Amino acid sequence: MTDQNDIPRVDVVRGTPTAEELAALIAVVSEAYSVETATAVVEDPPATADWARSRRLRRPLARGAWGRFRG
Repeated sequence: MTDQNDIPRVDVVRGTPTAEELAALIAVVSEAYSVETATAVVEDPPATADWARSRRLRRPLARGAWGRFRG
């Protein structure tokens, strides 16, 4: 069941479009959205080498300016 807030809404702020013009607008925007979502890709984050990860774990603790350990 769809919630009232999930339904897309089109507000006409100027002019008086016909039902056919609104249908054409919705068809064009829907198709453009479908194409964009189908071709969208997320780049993989760069892989961290194992040696770099283990190096961070072996780094000695150092005192900061306020006497607290940082690391």
